[in-house]
Amino acid sequence: MSDYSENIDKAVAIREGENLDENKLKDYLSPIVPNFNGELTIEQFPGGYSNLTFLLKTSKKEYVLRKPPVGANIKSAHDMSREFNVLTALKPVYNPIPNPISYCDDLLVLGAPFYIMERVRGIILRNKAPKGIELTPGIMKSISESAVDNLAALHSINIETTGLIAMGKPEGYTKRQVEGWIKRYDVAQTDVIENMNKTAYWLQANIPDEGIPAFIHNDYKYDNLVLDPENLNRIIAVLDWEMATVGNPLMDLGTTLAYWAEANDSDALKPFNLTWLPGNLTRDEVAQRYADTKKITAPDMLFYYIFGSFKIAVIVQQIYARYKKGFTTDARFANLLYVVNACASNAQKAIQYNRISHFY
Repeated sequence: MSDYSENIDKAVAIREGENLDENKLKDYLSPIVPNFNGELTIEQFPGGYSNLTFLLKTSKKEYVLRKPPVGANIKSAHDMSREFNVLTALKPVYNPIPNPISYCDDLLVLGAPFYIMERVRGIILRNKAPKGIELTPGIMKSISESAVDNLAALHSINIETTGLIAMGKPEGYTKRQVEGWIKRYDVAQTDVIENMNKTAYWLQANIPDEGIPAFIHNDYKYDNLVLDPENLNRIIAVLDWEMATVGNPLMDLGTTLAYWAEANDSDALKPFNLTWLPGNLTRDEVAQRYADTKKITAPDMLFYYIFGSFKIAVIVQQIYARYKKGFTTDARFANLLYVVNACASNAQKAIQYNRISHFY
């Protein structure tokens, strides 16, 4: 097995307009970080389009700080307190997550709530293979299988005995999600996209029964997984728990499937995941492996895939709307409307073909 320790996910210089107040941060860290001597280097992880993620290097250890982006007003997607509480509650029963360290709601420190966790050093697959790593079909197959198995394991946690049931309200979850994401789209809409409107109508008319609730991540995809540098098919941490809750696990799987671009999907969808590379499971195969792992009958994923596509389109639309309003100058956001269109197009293809995979 190859060792890719030299290829772990790296932080870079902080983007313009997203700097942290170093002196105030040092004052905050002093009582909570063991043996902190005032030495601090701050960098930023370049991936992701939602919450901002920074690397804090002290003389003894490395930490990660998460905070909302400038101009964010979507509480459920940028609630740092909730994400910190999820990590705290989940850690005793689900090992592959970072250790949470501290949450701060004092706006005088950094101007927004934030939390700090220990850094997990590993490989993260973003929109291209990390330099020096050849993602062969065999490697991608094993990574995709591990990703599905890990999601199934998360959904198999007993939410009653662990107390995780308190982290959400599963009754009526599916209907609330459909209605909520449609409302969010109405608020964030900047352009008329007919496929989004048609998908919203279809979802409202086809809401399924709830099923058995589970603890769900709600943003589960490759770039939220940290892989072991010595064994890439081993997941050592799952990141970005800001939307985690208790609800219908098939809604979670549907979102993952919507992120799971295939080779013949639009190029606009391929930066989400490297799932389109040879060797990866197809969306159909993901759904079947999930069912096999959980030892359940393979579920009909059509509604959940269409919902996931709509939801991702809304998330991207919200980011694009912030860019249009001037809250961020990040050049990556300028073309996000193409992603919204691609998600909506896939949702309509799924309706047209009555399947979640192979739209050609």
